[in-house]
Order: sequence, then structure tokens, then C-alpha cells
Amino acid sequence: MLDTYKHKGQRARLVEELEEKGINDPRILDAIAKVPRHLFVENAFQHEAYEDKALPIQSGQTISQPFTVAYQTYSLDLKPKMKILEVGTGSGYQAAILAAMGMRVFSVEIDARLHREAKERLDNLDLKVKLHKGDGSMGWPTFQPYERIIVTAASPGIPESLKQQLEIGGMMILPVGNLSQQQMTLVKKISRREFEIHKLDHFHFVPLRGKYGFED
Repeated sequence: MLDTYKHKGQRARLVEELEEKGINDPRILDAIAKVPRHLFVENAFQHEAYEDKALPIQSGQTISQPFTVAYQTYSLDLKPKMKILEVGTGSGYQAAILAAMGMRVFSVEIDARLHREAKERLDNLDLKVKLHKGDGSMGWPTFQPYERIIVTAASPGIPESLKQQLEIGGMMILPVGNLSQQQMTLVKKISRREFEIHKLDHFHFVPLRGKYGFED
């Protein structure tokens, strides 16, 4: 599928909408303006690709609302070329935004179909993301430590496995709560055993799967 002038115009309007909602980091807005979100949604929802809302994808999952993607990204206070672990590749859109910002992205997806399709999309866009099919709630120990970790599914708690894969001084953002509502939570690693926890706004995500999620 092509990326047309119409799509680019729709992205420009989406960027304006996100700015009105308080997203003011030009790096994030530029990435959202560049990454063709319509290539990450199902054909039946193409006409809604640039509306600021979550949309269904395969395996009962969703592609996050653009505001949510921008919110989580903004909360991590990213610096150039940071090493980031994403838990829950899903469609690959969040990973694409991070890669477009110049981050070194490592992303784990438990669902084989989502992993395969995300890899195809990212490869076609020539976005460099290291992908792994596995239990993201366990992280990706091979490439630890990470400067930042982003969890894109609802978690019943803060997985110890992810806390330990975060470097000292690093940060993690994840939605924590029950199946109906979660509170975005920012975790800062102060030392090997000390963490600062900051509670942010409320959101609704699909459940995290795996050992430390809702669905094993």
C-alpha cells in the first residue's frame, strides 16, 4: 500500500490534534508525521487510521491511540540513541515511532502472528528494530541492561524481571492496574535495589500476557 499525499495530510492534522492535547516534543511529533500509521492497521479500519483512537488488530489486540503512544514516549524523557526495550510489539507502530526518533529499539511479542507481521512492516519501512518472539513480561535478558523500558499492555504489577533489566539511572513506563483500568506508572531505578515510583494518568490497555501478566 502506498503512502499518499492524502495520508501525509491526515498525519499533519493528527500532529496538530496531539499538540492541542499537550504533546509538545518536536521529535515525537516529527516521528508521528513521518510514520505511516495506515500501514499498521487492518484493512477494514484504513479510513480510521489517522483518528486519535485505538483500533483492533489481529489476535484480539489493538494498536494504541496515537495520544497514548506519544504520552508514553514523552514520559520516558528520551535522549538520542537510547537503548529501549519494548514489551508488546503488537502492530509494530510504537516501535516504529521510537526507531524513527533514532532510538535503539528491542521489542518482544508473545504472539507469533503479530511478531511476524510487525517484522514485515518494519522491514518494508527500513526501520531498524530488533524483534523477538517470546514472553515480554520476562524482558529480553540477552541485551540487558536497558536505558528505558516501555510496556504497551496492562500489567497487574511491576514485573521484577523488568526492573532488574533496567540500568541504574534508567526509567520504565507501564500501565498498572486491573483489567478495567490502569494507572500509567513511571519507575526510576536509583540503585540496584532502590526504585522511585511515580503514578501518572489513567488509561485502558489490553492485558499483558505471559508469566507476570494477566494471561499466561
